[in-house]
Amino acid sequence: MNISSLLQETLVREGRSLRVRILTALLDLGVLGYLWAAVSISYGYFRFGRIQYSFFPWTTMLFVIVPAAALWSAWDQTLGLKIVNHELKGATASQRLLYALAWPLFPLTLFTALFDQKGRAPAELLSGHTLSEVPLVVYRPWYRTLTGWLVVLISLSTLSAAVAVTRVDPSRLVLGFKNTIKFWRAIFSPRWDLLGLGLRLLGETIFMAIMATAFAVPFAVILSFLAARNLMRGPLARPIYTVLRMVGSLTRSVDAIIWAIIFAVWVGTGSFAGVLALFVHSIVDLMKLYAEQLEAIDPGPVEALTATGANRLQIIRYAIIPQIINPYISFTIYRWDINVRMATVVGMVGGGGIGFRLAQYLLGWAFQEATILTLLIIIMVWFLDWTSARLREKLA
Repeated sequence: MNISSLLQETLVREGRSLRVRILTALLDLGVLGYLWAAVSISYGYFRFGRIQYSFFPWTTMLFVIVPAAALWSAWDQTLGLKIVNHELKGATASQRLLYALAWPLFPLTLFTALFDQKGRAPAELLSGHTLSEVPLVVYRPWYRTLTGWLVVLISLSTLSAAVAVTRVDPSRLVLGFKNTIKFWRAIFSPRWDLLGLGLRLLGETIFMAIMATAFAVPFAVILSFLAARNLMRGPLARPIYTVLRMVGSLTRSVDAIIWAIIFAVWVGTGSFAGVLALFVHSIVDLMKLYAEQLEAIDPGPVEALTATGANRLQIIRYAIIPQIINPYISFTIYRWDINVRMATVVGMVGGGGIGFRLAQYLLGWAFQEATILTLLIIIMVWFLDWTSARLREKLA
Protein backbone atom coordinates (compact mmCIF):
# COMPACT_ATOMS: atom_id res chain seq x y z
CA MET A 1 0.00 0.00 0.00
CA ASN A 2 1.51 3.36 -1.02
CA ILE A 3 1.72 6.45 1.18
CA SER A 4 -1.17 8.31 -0.52
CA SER A 5 -3.54 5.36 -0.08
CA LEU A 6 -2.51 5.00 3.54
CA LEU A 7 -3.03 8.72 4.16
CA GLN A 8 -6.45 8.63 2.51
CA GLU A 9 -7.48 5.62 4.57
CA THR A 10 -6.31 7.36 7.76
CA LEU A 11 -8.29 10.53 6.94
CA VAL A 12 -11.43 8.52 6.23
CA ARG A 13 -11.06 6.58 9.48
CA GLU A 14 -10.44 9.70 11.53
CA GLY A 15 -13.34 11.54 9.89
CA ARG A 16 -15.69 8.68 10.74
CA SER A 17 -14.32 8.53 14.28
CA LEU A 18 -14.88 12.25 14.84
CA ARG A 19 -18.40 12.00 13.47
CA VAL A 20 -19.23 9.21 15.90
CA ARG A 21 -17.57 10.77 18.95
CA ILE A 22 -17.88 14.53 18.61
CA LEU A 23 -20.91 15.24 16.43
CA THR A 24 -23.09 12.74 18.30
CA ALA A 25 -22.03 14.28 21.62
CA LEU A 26 -22.88 17.77 20.38
CA LEU A 27 -26.24 16.53 19.10
CA ASP A 28 -27.07 14.93 22.46
CA LEU A 29 -26.07 18.09 24.31
CA GLY A 30 -28.28 20.10 21.94
CA VAL A 31 -31.24 17.79 22.59
CA LEU A 32 -30.86 18.10 26.36
CA GLY A 33 -30.34 21.87 26.10
CA TYR A 34 -33.53 22.13 24.08
CA LEU A 35 -35.35 20.04 26.70
CA TRP A 36 -34.07 22.38 29.41
CA ALA A 37 -35.40 25.43 27.54
CA ALA A 38 -38.75 23.81 26.68
CA VAL A 39 -39.38 22.76 30.29
CA SER A 40 -38.39 26.25 31.51
CA ILE A 41 -40.78 27.92 29.06
CA SER A 42 -43.64 25.63 30.04
CA TYR A 43 -43.09 25.97 33.79
CA GLY A 44 -42.65 29.74 33.65
CA TYR A 45 -45.78 30.28 31.58
CA PHE A 46 -48.15 27.99 33.45
CA ARG A 47 -46.73 28.84 36.89
CA PHE A 48 -45.99 32.55 36.65
CA GLY A 49 -47.66 33.62 33.38
CA ARG A 50 -44.42 34.68 31.69
CA ILE A 51 -42.06 33.11 29.17
CA GLN A 52 -38.57 32.43 30.48
CA TYR A 53 -36.09 30.26 28.60
CA SER A 54 -34.11 29.34 31.70
CA PHE A 55 -34.67 29.93 35.41
CA PHE A 56 -30.96 29.53 36.08
CA PRO A 57 -27.87 30.92 34.36
CA TRP A 58 -26.81 29.07 31.25
CA THR A 59 -23.59 28.07 32.99
CA THR A 60 -25.71 26.23 35.55
CA MET A 61 -27.54 24.53 32.71
CA LEU A 62 -24.22 23.23 31.37
CA PHE A 63 -23.35 21.74 34.76
CA VAL A 64 -26.63 19.82 34.56
CA ILE A 65 -26.93 18.71 30.93
CA VAL A 66 -23.29 17.67 30.47
CA PRO A 67 -23.44 15.02 33.27
CA ALA A 68 -26.92 14.05 32.05
CA ALA A 69 -25.61 13.51 28.51
CA ALA A 70 -22.67 11.52 29.91
CA LEU A 71 -24.94 9.20 31.90
CA TRP A 72 -27.30 8.88 28.95
CA SER A 73 -24.45 7.88 26.63
CA ALA A 74 -23.02 5.42 29.18
CA TRP A 75 -26.26 3.58 29.98
CA ASP A 76 -28.30 3.80 26.77
CA GLN A 77 -28.07 4.36 23.03
CA THR A 78 -28.60 8.12 22.70
CA LEU A 79 -30.29 9.82 19.79
CA GLY A 80 -26.91 10.81 18.38
CA LEU A 81 -25.59 7.25 18.66
CA LYS A 82 -28.76 5.95 17.01
CA ILE A 83 -28.04 8.11 13.99
CA VAL A 84 -24.55 6.66 13.56
CA ASN A 85 -25.73 3.20 14.68
CA HIS A 86 -23.25 2.84 17.56
CA GLU A 87 -23.63 1.79 21.18
CA LEU A 88 -21.56 1.07 24.32
CA LYS A 89 -22.24 -2.63 24.62
CA GLY A 90 -21.04 -5.24 27.10
CA ALA A 91 -19.49 -2.79 29.58
CA THR A 92 -19.62 -3.46 33.30
CA ALA A 93 -21.20 -1.00 35.72
CA SER A 94 -17.79 0.30 36.82
CA GLN A 95 -16.71 0.77 33.21
CA ARG A 96 -19.89 2.67 32.41
CA LEU A 97 -19.41 4.90 35.45
CA LEU A 98 -15.82 5.65 34.47
CA TYR A 99 -16.96 6.26 30.89
CA ALA A 100 -19.58 8.74 32.14
CA LEU A 101 -17.05 10.57 34.33
CA ALA A 102 -14.63 10.98 31.41
CA TRP A 103 -17.29 11.67 28.76
CA PRO A 104 -17.06 15.52 29.09
CA LEU A 105 -13.54 15.24 27.66
CA PHE A 106 -14.96 14.33 24.23
CA PRO A 107 -13.52 17.50 22.54
CA LEU A 108 -10.06 16.00 23.14
CA THR A 109 -10.96 13.32 20.60
CA LEU A 110 -9.53 15.76 18.05
CA PHE A 111 -6.11 14.92 19.54
CA THR A 112 -6.51 11.34 20.76
CA ALA A 113 -7.80 10.24 17.34
CA LEU A 114 -4.42 11.20 15.88
CA PHE A 115 -2.58 8.69 18.07
CA ASP A 116 -5.18 5.97 18.59
CA GLN A 117 -5.67 3.63 15.64
CA LYS A 118 -9.38 3.21 16.41
CA GLY A 119 -9.93 6.94 16.88
CA ARG A 120 -11.38 6.47 20.35
CA ALA A 121 -12.47 9.26 22.66
CA PRO A 122 -10.78 9.85 26.06
CA ALA A 123 -13.78 8.26 27.82
CA GLU A 124 -13.24 5.04 25.88
CA LEU A 125 -9.51 5.02 26.50
CA LEU A 126 -9.88 5.61 30.25
CA SER A 127 -12.76 3.14 30.74
CA GLY A 128 -11.16 0.46 28.59
CA HIS A 129 -14.36 -0.05 26.61
CA THR A 130 -15.05 1.08 23.05
CA LEU A 131 -18.17 2.21 21.26
CA SER A 132 -19.10 -0.52 18.80
CA GLU A 133 -21.24 -0.47 15.70
CA VAL A 134 -24.63 -2.14 15.98
CA PRO A 135 -24.76 -4.59 13.05
CA LEU A 136 -28.51 -5.14 13.21
CA VAL A 137 -31.30 -2.90 14.41
CA VAL A 138 -32.78 -4.68 17.41
CA TYR A 139 -36.28 -3.58 18.26
CA ARG A 140 -36.79 -2.72 21.89
CA PRO A 141 -40.06 -1.31 23.28
CA TRP A 142 -39.66 2.40 23.88
CA TYR A 143 -40.80 2.15 27.48
CA ARG A 144 -37.87 -0.11 28.28
CA THR A 145 -35.24 2.40 27.19
CA LEU A 146 -34.10 5.68 28.68
CA THR A 147 -34.08 7.23 25.21
CA GLY A 148 -37.71 6.23 24.66
CA TRP A 149 -38.86 7.98 27.82
CA LEU A 150 -36.70 10.98 26.96
CA VAL A 151 -38.33 11.26 23.55
CA VAL A 152 -41.75 11.19 25.23
CA LEU A 153 -40.64 13.93 27.64
CA ILE A 154 -39.26 16.03 24.77
CA SER A 155 -42.52 15.64 22.82
CA LEU A 156 -44.68 16.64 25.78
CA SER A 157 -42.46 19.57 26.74
CA THR A 158 -42.41 20.74 23.11
CA LEU A 159 -46.21 20.71 22.96
CA SER A 160 -46.42 22.51 26.30
CA ALA A 161 -43.82 25.11 25.26
CA ALA A 162 -45.64 25.64 21.95
CA VAL A 163 -48.85 26.38 23.82
CA ALA A 164 -46.96 28.87 25.99
CA VAL A 165 -45.12 30.63 23.17
CA THR A 166 -48.18 30.91 20.93
CA ARG A 167 -50.44 31.71 23.93
CA VAL A 168 -53.16 29.34 22.80
CA ASP A 169 -56.31 30.08 24.78
CA PRO A 170 -59.52 28.40 23.48
CA SER A 171 -61.66 30.42 25.90
CA ARG A 172 -60.92 33.55 23.88
CA LEU A 173 -62.81 32.01 20.94
CA VAL A 174 -65.97 32.13 23.03
CA LEU A 175 -65.34 35.39 24.88
CA GLY A 176 -64.29 37.26 21.74
CA PHE A 177 -67.10 36.05 19.47
CA LYS A 178 -69.13 39.20 20.05
CA ASN A 179 -66.37 41.19 18.37
CA THR A 180 -67.01 39.35 15.08
CA ILE A 181 -70.74 40.04 14.84
CA LYS A 182 -70.16 42.98 12.50
CA PHE A 183 -67.94 40.78 10.33
CA TRP A 184 -70.52 37.98 10.00
CA ARG A 185 -73.23 40.50 9.12
CA ALA A 186 -71.02 41.92 6.37
CA ILE A 187 -70.52 38.49 4.82
CA PHE A 188 -74.26 38.21 4.12
CA SER A 189 -74.57 41.82 2.91
CA PRO A 190 -71.64 42.57 0.57
CA ARG A 191 -71.36 45.80 -1.40
CA TRP A 192 -72.49 44.57 -4.81
CA ASP A 193 -72.01 48.04 -6.26
CA LEU A 194 -68.24 47.43 -6.00
CA LEU A 195 -68.42 44.44 -8.33
CA GLY A 196 -67.10 46.44 -11.31
CA LEU A 197 -64.16 47.75 -9.31
CA GLY A 198 -63.46 44.25 -8.01
CA LEU A 199 -63.42 42.76 -11.52
CA ARG A 200 -61.01 45.45 -12.70
CA LEU A 201 -58.69 44.81 -9.77
CA LEU A 202 -59.01 41.07 -10.36
CA GLY A 203 -57.90 41.52 -13.97
CA GLU A 204 -54.95 43.60 -12.78
CA THR A 205 -53.96 40.80 -10.39
CA ILE A 206 -54.15 38.14 -13.11
CA PHE A 207 -52.03 40.25 -15.46
CA MET A 208 -49.47 40.75 -12.68
CA ALA A 209 -49.10 36.96 -12.55
CA ILE A 210 -48.90 36.70 -16.33
CA MET A 211 -46.19 39.35 -16.58
CA ALA A 212 -44.11 37.87 -13.74
CA THR A 213 -44.32 34.36 -15.19
CA ALA A 214 -43.65 35.45 -18.78
CA PHE A 215 -40.58 37.43 -17.78
CA ALA A 216 -39.27 34.68 -15.50
CA VAL A 217 -39.53 31.73 -17.91
CA PRO A 218 -36.72 32.73 -20.36
CA PHE A 219 -34.29 33.39 -17.50
CA ALA A 220 -35.27 30.20 -15.70
CA VAL A 221 -34.89 28.05 -18.84
CA ILE A 222 -31.36 29.31 -19.50
CA LEU A 223 -30.31 29.05 -15.86
CA SER A 224 -31.78 25.56 -15.51
CA PHE A 225 -29.20 24.16 -17.95
CA LEU A 226 -26.46 25.72 -15.81
CA ALA A 227 -28.04 24.36 -12.61
CA ALA A 228 -28.39 20.73 -13.75
CA ARG A 229 -25.79 18.47 -12.17
CA ASN A 230 -25.67 15.98 -15.06
CA LEU A 231 -24.93 18.74 -17.60
CA MET A 232 -22.49 20.82 -15.55
CA ARG A 233 -19.39 18.69 -15.28
CA GLY A 234 -15.81 19.80 -15.36
CA PRO A 235 -13.56 22.19 -13.45
CA LEU A 236 -15.32 25.31 -14.76
CA ALA A 237 -18.92 24.05 -14.94
CA ARG A 238 -19.10 22.61 -11.41
CA PRO A 239 -18.43 25.92 -9.59
CA ILE A 240 -21.08 27.62 -11.75
CA TYR A 241 -23.56 24.89 -10.82
CA THR A 242 -22.71 25.20 -7.12
CA VAL A 243 -23.02 29.00 -7.08
CA LEU A 244 -26.34 28.95 -8.95
CA ARG A 245 -27.83 26.34 -6.63
CA MET A 246 -26.66 28.26 -3.57
CA VAL A 247 -27.96 31.62 -4.81
CA GLY A 248 -31.24 29.99 -5.83
CA SER A 249 -31.72 28.43 -2.39
CA LEU A 250 -30.96 31.72 -0.63
CA THR A 251 -33.27 33.72 -2.91
CA ARG A 252 -36.08 31.17 -2.65
CA SER A 253 -35.85 31.19 1.15
CA VAL A 254 -36.89 34.86 1.13
CA ASP A 255 -40.67 34.90 0.87
CA ALA A 256 -42.35 36.76 -1.97
CA ILE A 257 -43.95 39.10 0.58
CA ILE A 258 -40.48 40.27 1.66
CA TRP A 259 -39.53 40.85 -1.97
CA ALA A 260 -42.74 42.85 -2.44
CA ILE A 261 -41.85 45.07 0.52
CA ILE A 262 -38.33 45.58 -0.84
CA PHE A 263 -39.58 46.54 -4.31
CA ALA A 264 -42.38 48.70 -2.88
CA VAL A 265 -39.68 50.76 -1.18
CA TRP A 266 -37.55 50.65 -4.34
CA VAL A 267 -40.08 51.56 -7.06
CA GLY A 268 -43.07 52.61 -4.96
CA THR A 269 -46.28 50.78 -4.15
CA GLY A 270 -48.35 49.41 -6.99
CA SER A 271 -48.56 46.60 -9.50
CA PHE A 272 -44.99 47.03 -10.75
CA ALA A 273 -43.59 46.20 -7.30
CA GLY A 274 -45.79 43.10 -7.17
CA VAL A 275 -44.65 41.97 -10.62
CA LEU A 276 -40.99 42.36 -9.65
CA ALA A 277 -41.49 40.40 -6.43
CA LEU A 278 -43.20 37.52 -8.24
CA PHE A 279 -40.64 37.71 -11.04
CA VAL A 280 -37.67 37.17 -8.71
CA HIS A 281 -39.37 34.37 -6.83
CA SER A 282 -40.54 32.70 -10.04
CA ILE A 283 -37.07 32.64 -11.60
CA VAL A 284 -35.43 30.68 -8.77
CA ASP A 285 -38.44 28.42 -8.28
CA LEU A 286 -38.75 27.52 -11.95
CA MET A 287 -34.99 27.16 -12.29
CA LYS A 288 -35.03 24.50 -9.58
CA LEU A 289 -38.00 22.65 -11.10
CA TYR A 290 -36.58 22.81 -14.61
CA ALA A 291 -33.09 21.71 -13.47
CA GLU A 292 -34.48 18.73 -11.56
CA GLN A 293 -36.34 17.68 -14.69
CA LEU A 294 -33.10 17.93 -16.66
CA GLU A 295 -31.35 15.75 -14.10
CA ALA A 296 -34.07 13.11 -14.52
CA ILE A 297 -33.88 12.78 -18.33
CA ASP A 298 -33.13 9.46 -19.99
CA PRO A 299 -29.36 9.46 -20.80
CA GLY A 300 -29.84 6.98 -23.66
CA PRO A 301 -30.64 9.49 -26.44
CA VAL A 302 -27.84 11.76 -25.22
CA GLU A 303 -25.30 8.93 -25.35
CA ALA A 304 -26.54 7.82 -28.77
CA LEU A 305 -26.17 11.29 -30.30
CA THR A 306 -22.79 11.77 -28.63
CA ALA A 307 -21.59 8.52 -30.22
CA THR A 308 -22.53 9.85 -33.67
CA GLY A 309 -20.34 12.92 -33.15
CA ALA A 310 -23.13 15.43 -32.56
CA ASN A 311 -22.08 18.74 -31.00
CA ARG A 312 -23.42 20.22 -27.77
CA LEU A 313 -26.22 22.23 -29.36
CA GLN A 314 -27.42 19.27 -31.45
CA ILE A 315 -27.54 17.07 -28.35
CA ILE A 316 -29.64 19.69 -26.53
CA ARG A 317 -31.92 20.20 -29.56
CA TYR A 318 -32.61 16.56 -30.46
CA ALA A 319 -31.96 14.56 -27.26
CA ILE A 320 -32.81 16.83 -24.32
CA ILE A 321 -35.51 19.29 -25.41
CA PRO A 322 -37.98 16.60 -26.62
CA GLN A 323 -37.80 15.04 -23.13
CA ILE A 324 -38.35 18.27 -21.20
CA ILE A 325 -40.74 20.35 -23.30
CA ASN A 326 -43.98 19.00 -21.81
CA PRO A 327 -42.74 19.02 -18.17
CA TYR A 328 -41.45 22.56 -18.65
CA ILE A 329 -44.82 23.74 -19.91
CA SER A 330 -46.55 21.94 -17.05
CA PHE A 331 -44.26 23.56 -14.48
CA THR A 332 -44.83 26.96 -16.08
CA ILE A 333 -48.61 26.61 -15.87
CA TYR A 334 -48.29 25.46 -12.28
CA ARG A 335 -46.10 28.44 -11.42
CA TRP A 336 -48.54 30.83 -13.08
CA ASP A 337 -51.30 29.32 -10.95
CA ILE A 338 -49.17 29.94 -7.85
CA ASN A 339 -48.38 33.49 -8.96
CA VAL A 340 -52.07 34.35 -9.31
CA ARG A 341 -52.66 33.38 -5.69
CA MET A 342 -49.42 35.01 -4.49
CA ALA A 343 -50.27 38.21 -6.37
CA THR A 344 -53.18 38.72 -3.98
CA VAL A 345 -50.93 38.26 -0.97
CA VAL A 346 -48.06 40.48 -2.15
CA GLY A 347 -50.65 43.10 -3.02
CA MET A 348 -51.55 43.38 0.66
CA VAL A 349 -48.07 44.73 1.46
CA GLY A 350 -47.99 47.28 -1.34
CA GLY A 351 -47.75 45.10 -4.45
CA GLY A 352 -50.90 46.43 -6.09
CA GLY A 353 -53.85 44.51 -7.49
CA ILE A 354 -56.89 43.34 -5.62
CA GLY A 355 -54.85 42.44 -2.54
CA PHE A 356 -53.78 46.05 -1.99
CA ARG A 357 -57.38 47.31 -1.98
CA LEU A 358 -58.51 44.36 0.17
CA ALA A 359 -55.87 45.24 2.78
CA GLN A 360 -57.10 48.84 2.85
CA TYR A 361 -60.68 47.72 3.43
CA LEU A 362 -59.69 45.30 6.18
CA LEU A 363 -57.55 47.88 7.96
CA GLY A 364 -60.48 50.28 7.83
CA TRP A 365 -62.90 47.62 9.12
CA ALA A 366 -64.91 48.01 5.91
CA PHE A 367 -66.08 44.40 5.96
CA GLN A 368 -68.90 44.81 3.44
CA GLU A 369 -66.47 46.15 0.86
CA ALA A 370 -63.87 43.50 1.74
CA THR A 371 -66.43 40.69 1.42
CA ILE A 372 -67.14 41.28 -2.28
CA LEU A 373 -63.41 41.30 -3.06
CA THR A 374 -62.90 38.13 -1.04
CA LEU A 375 -65.67 36.36 -2.95
CA LEU A 376 -64.09 37.35 -6.25
CA ILE A 377 -60.70 36.05 -5.09
CA ILE A 378 -62.24 32.72 -4.05
CA ILE A 379 -63.97 32.31 -7.42
CA MET A 380 -60.80 33.27 -9.31
CA VAL A 381 -58.55 30.88 -7.38
CA TRP A 382 -61.02 28.00 -7.74
CA PHE A 383 -61.45 28.51 -11.48
CA LEU A 384 -57.74 28.91 -12.20
CA ASP A 385 -56.85 25.94 -10.04
CA TRP A 386 -59.34 23.77 -11.91
CA THR A 387 -58.15 25.03 -15.31
CA SER A 388 -54.49 24.60 -14.41
CA ALA A 389 -55.06 21.03 -13.23
CA ARG A 390 -56.84 20.12 -16.46
CA LEU A 391 -54.07 21.60 -18.62
CA ARG A 392 -51.33 19.82 -16.66
CA GLU A 393 -53.21 16.53 -17.01
CA LYS A 394 -53.16 16.95 -20.81
CA LEU A 395 -49.40 17.52 -20.73
CA ALA A 396 -48.59 14.65 -18.39
